[in-house]
Amino acid sequence: MVSFENDYNTGAHPEVLRRLLETNLEPQTGYGADKWCASAAEKIRLACQSPEADVEFSAGGTQTNAVVISSLLRDWEGVIAVETGHVAAHEAGAIEYTGHKVLTLPQHEGKLAPSELEAFLTAFYADANREHMVWPGMVYLSHPTEFGTLYSKAELAAIRAICLRYGLKLYLDGARLACGLLCASAELTLPDLAELCDVFYIGGTKCGALCGEAVVFPRHGRPAHFTNTVKKRGALLAKGRLLGVQFDALFTDGLYFRIGKHESDMAEKLKALFKERGIPLWLDSPTNQQFVELEDGKIEKLKEKVAFSFWEKTDETHTVIRFVTGWSTTEEDLATLAAALDELK
Repeated sequence: MVSFENDYNTGAHPEVLRRLLETNLEPQTGYGADKWCASAAEKIRLACQSPEADVEFSAGGTQTNAVVISSLLRDWEGVIAVETGHVAAHEAGAIEYTGHKVLTLPQHEGKLAPSELEAFLTAFYADANREHMVWPGMVYLSHPTEFGTLYSKAELAAIRAICLRYGLKLYLDGARLACGLLCASAELTLPDLAELCDVFYIGGTKCGALCGEAVVFPRHGRPAHFTNTVKKRGALLAKGRLLGVQFDALFTDGLYFRIGKHESDMAEKLKALFKERGIPLWLDSPTNQQFVELEDGKIEKLKEKVAFSFWEKTDETHTVIRFVTGWSTTEEDLATLAAALDELK
């Protein structure tokens, strides 16, 4: 059995594990005040070309989203996201649990259209009853999106301009950011994100870390009492060094970018396997999430040898399934998948 179920179904990259072992017996201050968190934060500032950035570390994506969004929004504000955005669809109401509504807009292959964002805000401020409504205070994007698609620099700049015009924060979820930066069609860079976003995070969990995300607030944008908010949300690790050591390793000798390149390269080979066998791609994702549509009977047979994830039903007899490449995906994994696909004919 080989697995393309997700990009966190194996443990940590060997270079990350090695650093954890090497530092294991070092006594360090807790709660992220250790030297490894400080070192990792400085390396991330350099990579983002953002010397004034505040960098914080969090254990996972849902905790990160809940903490960042609730710490930046005021009591009467909500966050705008597309209907398929992770905070709207796959976090069990974590944002609403903090007291902030997710205000959803249509998605276009996972992306938010600047024109629809503008229209939503225009209509909101034209509504004489808006004092009885949840006010928009932030725009949430993910890059790549839930469908593996990417924003162009022009699209992100357009959304940023709208946010500035209406006084909204712009937050970018980078759970799979490494692939978004390193795939063949990538336009955006870490310095671009530092320039255009109020806050974004660099995903480690889905890029070779055991766990962890690095939250970047460019221009000293970290809100007051942020650590207090993190702890209140149950997201503050006593052994914060665990996150610092891993991100220090990821941002040493370009490891983070090498992993992103590997995941992207494997995804292109994965896409080629499907195309060579006439298996239709559900959409053209440029990153490490690949979606195909198969007849349900073939899916049941494929499950015997390959792990993947359900995406959605398209009709009574067909389903879209998702295949994801990760840091540990090998040529042998692809060959096993190819053989299993050939048996479906």
